[in-house]
Amino acid sequence: MAAEIEFSFKALTPTAQRHIRVFQVHQFLDRFAMGLTVAVVALALTDRGMDLFQISLLFGVYSLTTMTLELPFGGLADTIGRKPVFLAAVIASLISLALFLSSSHFGVLALSFAFIGFGRALRSGTLDAWFVETFRTAAPNVDVQPALAKAQWANAMGLAIGAILGGLLPDAFGAMGTAYGISVYDVSYAASFAVMLAVLLYTLLFIAENQPPLKPKALKNGFTNVPSVVAEASVLALKHPMLSMLLAALALFLMATNPVEVIWPTYAKPMLDDAYANTAIGALTAAYFFSIALGASLSARISRLFRRRHAVTLAALFASLAVVQIALAVQQGILGFIFVFVLYSIALGASETPASSILHRCVEDRQRSTMLSLRSLIQQLGAALGLVMAGAIAEIYSTSIAWSVGAVFLLLAMALALILAKRLSADAD
Repeated sequence: MAAEIEFSFKALTPTAQRHIRVFQVHQFLDRFAMGLTVAVVALALTDRGMDLFQISLLFGVYSLTTMTLELPFGGLADTIGRKPVFLAAVIASLISLALFLSSSHFGVLALSFAFIGFGRALRSGTLDAWFVETFRTAAPNVDVQPALAKAQWANAMGLAIGAILGGLLPDAFGAMGTAYGISVYDVSYAASFAVMLAVLLYTLLFIAENQPPLKPKALKNGFTNVPSVVAEASVLALKHPMLSMLLAALALFLMATNPVEVIWPTYAKPMLDDAYANTAIGALTAAYFFSIALGASLSARISRLFRRRHAVTLAALFASLAVVQIALAVQQGILGFIFVFVLYSIALGASETPASSILHRCVEDRQRSTMLSLRSLIQQLGAALGLVMAGAIAEIYSTSIAWSVGAVFLLLAMALALILAKRLSADAD
């Protein structure tokens, strides 16, 4: 395997520089649209008369739809092109938002959440694969990890700013809609719909993919070839030791960290005064996304500390996360919790691109979208299993013990990453 050239943005060709900027703007807009609803989704559902059981069912519809369609749509992107599949994802998102805004009936909301999952499955592994492939054409043999980090930073910033604005809009303009029988939270969903239209237009104008025009016969062939593409990628993951270890490590990583990402508001809220608890949780949610963006921006520098050995970097980050997760679990005061939580979020942001760099190094272009979808599916399964286990432990013992037990999975992920580092080093020699 050829040695990679160290990344330097200034040394890149104008084409490669523009490619990174175009994708950064795209990622920011796409995640900004999503972030507008992240902060208010539970409140909006409650305002529509949904109880906690119904809300959990709606999220179950989303998860089931995503996991069912994840791999097939990744295979479709590898056969007919990434841009048309992503455009279909944006249309699915627009349909979902329109359905949500149109009704308070559980059945319609369930259909809306199914379209969210449909869009998520379509998105998975599409333009990420396009970005890596086009970057490698414009900058052959250049380390792609810092370029991925720039995209990840824009991604997290879009979520963070969207979450802040999504929380502010109902307070600022929601009362205007209540006079017409509109939910106070609909303003955030309407804003998300408008930004998603901008994403659709931006994708059409600025994302250029070297694919022949999509004809009905090509589309039919694309669907026909999906099973073989998915099967081939799955066999590759099973037979390729490095990919298998990476995917197993990422599953363990999500088993440990997803319960923290989901449960932390319930852990932090009792530390806060009831008079400002909800506002503080909203601010911490934004801080979480900003910290992830900061971690993404630091990931290239962290990688250089380990001489751009991405598996070693990943192992070090997993070890750091295990320590910080235990530290988070023992916090009793809000100031200490905020400090450790920010450190934890930064480490989460820094861990994304080393793993992506290893995966992209191990697969070919024709399987890239499918493999990214397979990664997403395995991570979702790991996250779901971790959440169930953590919930059971927290119910019997406490959240602190559940998080501390989760840190063991991070240590196992670290061990796999170290074995992977040895394999990659031997492969490079």
